[in-house]
Amino acid sequence: MPIDLKRSRMAFQKLGREVTKLTRKPAPKSVHKFRTNSRRVEAVLSEVVPELNRNDKKLLKLLSRLRKKAGRVRDLDVEIASLRTLKIPGGNGHKSQFVDALVQDRAKREEKLAKAFDRKTAAKVRKRLKRATDELDIPKDAEPLTLTLSKLAKLSPDHAPLTEKTLHQYRIIGKRARYIAELADGDSEAKRIVDQLQHMQDVIGDWHDWLKLTQRAEKLFGGVRDSALVAMLRNVTQAKFRQSVDAVAETRASLFGKKSQAIEAVAAPARKPSAESAGVSAAA
Repeated sequence: MPIDLKRSRMAFQKLGREVTKLTRKPAPKSVHKFRTNSRRVEAVLSEVVPELNRNDKKLLKLLSRLRKKAGRVRDLDVEIASLRTLKIPGGNGHKSQFVDALVQDRAKREEKLAKAFDRKTAAKVRKRLKRATDELDIPKDAEPLTLTLSKLAKLSPDHAPLTEKTLHQYRIIGKRARYIAELADGDSEAKRIVDQLQHMQDVIGDWHDWLKLTQRAEKLFGGVRDSALVAMLRNVTQAKFRQSVDAVAETRASLFGKKSQAIEAVAAPARKPSAESAGVSAAA
């Protein structure tokens, strides 16, 4: 099934509306939608359009800069919500200290984001989005499923062990591949692939959020011997890592018929749980 041009243009229109919302208030929901729709636009222009014009290149550069600022706010929103779900016996008050630190950092990032999305910048983004939409040129023979599977096939081979770095690559490329597959509107096979990629993306994204949270905690409180909070976060992150490896195995098996047993995981040495961290795993 060819790419749905109407559906492709819809991503540009939705992004324009989210840019307008962010000029008023960088609420978590608006920040998330801006990042998601900007990546959809990026996928269309980078992966589907055969040749970018001057406006497209400037638009992508502008979106990349704004998305990084929005991403810092979004990451803190997720980290704060995740941290609040943990129940720690004792913990030396590190959890409350950590929440306060994240909330303060979030306020600073929100202020920077608001400055980045001033009315002048928002108007510039909307103008370039409209021009890109009007000039959108997608080849009639472009097949979204072919593009999707081709992109995924370039990832690490079956026998390669998964590390934190390669797992993150699956997360990023899986997103782009999913956004391309979504362009095949109404196709049952496309929907199956989108659902599979969405699941993999969610599981890996969850692990990545906990990983970043753990790294922040280690900078504040030290290692597992210094903080029960850090010990617990390491345990949770390691469990999320294993779940992500399983999700990648399921995706490979579903899309390419690969056996999930062929996938191995290589955890980073710094992430190995110590005896003390194992002692608090039940609380996690």
